[in-house]
Amino acid sequence: MVAESGLALGFDFGRRRIGIAVASHASGAATPLTCIPASDGKPDWAAVGALIEEWQPSRLVVGLPYNIDGTDSDMTRSARRFGNRLGSRFGLPVDFVDERLSSEEAERRLRDQRRGGDRRRRVRPGDVDAMAAAIILESWLGS
Repeated sequence: MVAESGLALGFDFGRRRIGIAVASHASGAATPLTCIPASDGKPDWAAVGALIEEWQPSRLVVGLPYNIDGTDSDMTRSARRFGNRLGSRFGLPVDFVDERLSSEEAERRLRDQRRGGDRRRRVRPGDVDAMAAAIILESWLGS
């Protein structure tokens, strides 16, 4: 866990998009930030670096998409590789969190926000990925 005043960046890994969120251990809150493109799971490392530079996190959190029965999938292994590369590239500790059903929860939250009066635009895939990253961080904060 990070020091009480520390920030963490959370990542919802995907082969085409990677959702990113920020959390403060002091406030216990997580906020969706953005979604960056990926090409067959290879992120735009410059964009990741810019976010790390901007937010100065003390820890990184990556969601692991296990199968419903808890076993690893190809995506679980890819997300773990991404997290290991992320940590070694930026010299920061990485925690991994079970993210089963986070995208479904993200879609539900975004639909609820829209029904609650946020009618600015339709829910886009990148919005779902960023919200899923926030849910991953909430899970991490609660552990």
